[in-house]
Amino acid sequence: MIYKIRIILDAEEDTFRDIEIEAENTLEDFHNAINQAYGFTGQEMASFYISNDMWEQKEEIVLFDMGEEESLTRIMSESILEDVVSERQTKLIYIYDFLTMWTFLVELAEIAEPEVGMIYPNLMFAHGEIPDEAPDKEFVAEGEDEDEDEEE
Repeated sequence: MIYKIRIILDAEEDTFRDIEIEAENTLEDFHNAINQAYGFTGQEMASFYISNDMWEQKEEIVLFDMGEEESLTRIMSESILEDVVSERQTKLIYIYDFLTMWTFLVELAEIAEPEVGMIYPNLMFAHGEIPDEAPDKEFVAEGEDEDEDEEE
């Protein structure tokens, strides 16, 4: 099966890529396809996060396990795309380069049959230019009230 997936840069300007990839590929293969589609070198650390419909980060799947002891951390090269993404679990968050925090919203759009002669992964569509720097993010801690600053 072929997964048709939209990868959206979390920024004000609409910037996204639509990629077709085989469901049997690893998340490392998908990571490489995203990097190629956006023009990154792929030299930085990255993680996928399973997400719910509210785009909340859940379980992390890392590029490399940096722990010294054997851990339960899931690794991209050992995680098959169809085991992570499905018709019921359609969303992931992808973060590339933890110093600059390029953040992408990833969503399964369609599951299709492979086309004869097509080479996968395949960049189907590209919209928008990636900015020179990662968009700034405002991180608010859980339970923090935004109105507190206004009262002071």
